[in-house]
Amino acid sequence: MAAIVVIPARFGSTRFPAKILAADTGRPLVQHVVDQVRKCRLVKDVIVATDDDRIVAALRPFETRCVMTSPDHQSGTDRIAEVARGVDEPIIVNVQGDEPEIEPGIVDALIQRLETTAEDMATAATPFPAGAAVTDSNLVKVVAGIDGRAIYFSRSVIPHQRDQATPPAAAYYLHLGIYAYRRPFLLEFASWKPTPLEMTEKLEQLRALEHGRSIGVLITPRATHGIDTPEQYAEFVRRVRLGGRDSR
Repeated sequence: MAAIVVIPARFGSTRFPAKILAADTGRPLVQHVVDQVRKCRLVKDVIVATDDDRIVAALRPFETRCVMTSPDHQSGTDRIAEVARGVDEPIIVNVQGDEPEIEPGIVDALIQRLETTAEDMATAATPFPAGAAVTDSNLVKVVAGIDGRAIYFSRSVIPHQRDQATPPAAAYYLHLGIYAYRRPFLLEFASWKPTPLEMTEKLEQLRALEHGRSIGVLITPRATHGIDTPEQYAEFVRRVRLGGRDSR
């Protein structure tokens, strides 16, 4: 089965304006994401989906394929679905444009999961990192069944440890914001209105669960971090200059 990666990229950012084009390494931030995904074994093509000519112009020297999409989309998923309508590949992977250190192996593993299961979509999670506050509502938690499919995602602490006197029997898992979709399901998903749980938690993936659809959860031993602030970007630049990541 052929797969493509679509990277939604918008210019605006509240905490870090124009971060997607920050280029202290000599390459725009989103281009680093493209470079990482190009290392994947199972990805046929990489497309940056944007509604801003400045992003297209900045990526042109790197021969990165960009597709202009509607400025009216409310989410990255809607932007990806627009691109998906114009391609034939059966698997579409959504990789965030501010994840310059995304592991190619995770992308390939999600694609392989859809190739070998009947799940509608797949995502990733990792055991909660040491020092990360499980109570932080910005860190989304996920619980999965024995079959590896998501039961629920929440900003609250799940599972709830009822008996505080004993260690929890179940681990806490941090959800990672990467998704692989079967193309027909993605188009169907994007056509649905937001659902009650989705609007309550502000978590789009709950729309799929509320419609009774399946989300496979790939457990990975470690997580890479997106760039949300100028300080995080400065640390990324430092790692690139120290040779911690391929800056090509």
